[in-house]
Amino acid sequence: MKRIYFASDFHLGIPNHEESLQRELRIIRWLNSIKADCAELFIVGDIFDFWFEYKLVVPKGFVRLQAKFAEFVDAGIPVHFFHGNHDLWQFGYFEKELGVKVHAKPIVKNLLGKQFYIGHGDGFGPGQTRFKLILAMYRNKLFQRLFAFFHPSIGIGAANWFSAQSKLKTFDGNFTFYGEEEHLIKYCRQLIAKGERYDYYVFGHRHLPMQYDLGEGSVYTNLGDWMGYNTYAVFDGNQFSIETFEKQD
Repeated sequence: MKRIYFASDFHLGIPNHEESLQRELRIIRWLNSIKADCAELFIVGDIFDFWFEYKLVVPKGFVRLQAKFAEFVDAGIPVHFFHGNHDLWQFGYFEKELGVKVHAKPIVKNLLGKQFYIGHGDGFGPGQTRFKLILAMYRNKLFQRLFAFFHPSIGIGAANWFSAQSKLKTFDGNFTFYGEEEHLIKYCRQLIAKGERYDYYVFGHRHLPMQYDLGEGSVYTNLGDWMGYNTYAVFDGNQFSIETFEKQD
């Protein structure tokens, strides 16, 4: 039986190289464990805590994971990579070198007979004005060109520091469930109100693994993360569930 797999928020790069390497190796063990029955793989953003592709340079490290993605593609398993707010500066490297399908926006896809709405989830839903302004700046082509003028050692080094500081400030919120006040649940409600009802709404970004019944056969799923939860989702055509790989305390 072939299955569809989803994972997000690896945040490779924080809090340090040693812990990121151990996380990368754990992710690779997971990918090895699912390869035999994987029909399609969705990596739903923030795989790296920071990523910026210069014209002739990509960030150092995590080549084992990149090679694993290429291995899946070479074996005929489609791999989808969604922009997250930490790794949105992708300009063709993953498509050309690894054969990965990169998505800058959410997509709607029929998988084994069910309709899925899939996206990272950053800035979705009402409010979050400050965060949405920052995202708009990051996505601005002029800002990206200006950033590219920095030497990689300066640009990537500074970005890694700011990203780590931001994550430390928001990490505690990853353990609290806000019910109907969750931004992504509100976003799903907005889509449904506009007539965009799907079987499954799948996001990362939030870091808290959950499945939430939206009524009338629709379910919101958040994939969690691999810093504290090691969670992923799997769909076999009948059941869509969140699983945990190598459970930790």
